[in-house]
Amino acid sequence: MLSWLRNKEGVAALCFLLPSVTGFVVFFLLPFGMGFYYSLLDSPVDGSFTGLTNYRDLLGNPMFRRAAVNTSLFTGICVPLNMLLSLGLAMLLNRKLPFRSTYRIAFLTPLVIPVASVVLVWKALFDLHGSLNGLLAGWGFVPKDWMESEAALFVVMIVYLWKNIGYNMILFLAGLQNIPNDYYEAASIDGAGRFRQWRSITLIYLTPTAFFVLLMSIINSFKVFRETYLIAGEYPDASIYMLQHYMNNMFKALDYQKLTSAAFLMALGIVLLVWFIFLIERRISKMFG
Repeated sequence: MLSWLRNKEGVAALCFLLPSVTGFVVFFLLPFGMGFYYSLLDSPVDGSFTGLTNYRDLLGNPMFRRAAVNTSLFTGICVPLNMLLSLGLAMLLNRKLPFRSTYRIAFLTPLVIPVASVVLVWKALFDLHGSLNGLLAGWGFVPKDWMESEAALFVVMIVYLWKNIGYNMILFLAGLQNIPNDYYEAASIDGAGRFRQWRSITLIYLTPTAFFVLLMSIINSFKVFRETYLIAGEYPDASIYMLQHYMNNMFKALDYQKLTSAAFLMALGIVLLVWFIFLIERRISKMFG
């Protein structure tokens, strides 16, 4: 370490890295450590050490368990759907189609629209007196408050897919365009059909892109709280009560022990999931590398 610091290039690199490292320590590492410390106390002010009591109480809380199940269900359904739809659109737009550039821009539009505007549109669509109920009433159906029923989960899924498909489509499109056409021509000469080419060439060379899209989709699935909160409020229907709702309510109640415990359990779940994904990606890379 000392020999590295005596090197002029090492000192220059350290000077460039120091602001980022300082920001990481002050704004991430220290709050992370303090949050974990508070999760082991019975009170944030003059509290005593209680070990894992807060975590046991949290796992026994029915609202936390419902929030954890809803979050897992939402991620487990939306992430695969998001990847399948975005891959299908990318493969479609990778061909020579009329107005192809227009379609690409159209699918990217949700990324540049402010969240408040998105919520306003979806709220006007799925409200009890919204456009969808007006259309259904014209066909003889009884109006339904979509956000106050089990259908609210499907509404949130639609919002998530509408918001994220375009971004993942662009990532897959970039991966598809990096595959040399020579591979497809050689496979075609050898007698491979379209499906065999897709399975043996497209999927194999899209593996790194697919894993990146998978990670981004999982991360974005935990960001749907904004839209859900703005559409349905802090106490939505039980089907869309997510972990973020629970932590937000604990913050408002100043129950920092449950808040930090829930945050660390969610962070642990995300870390284990990402570790498992990287483990699979490494094995696949070795298999086809």
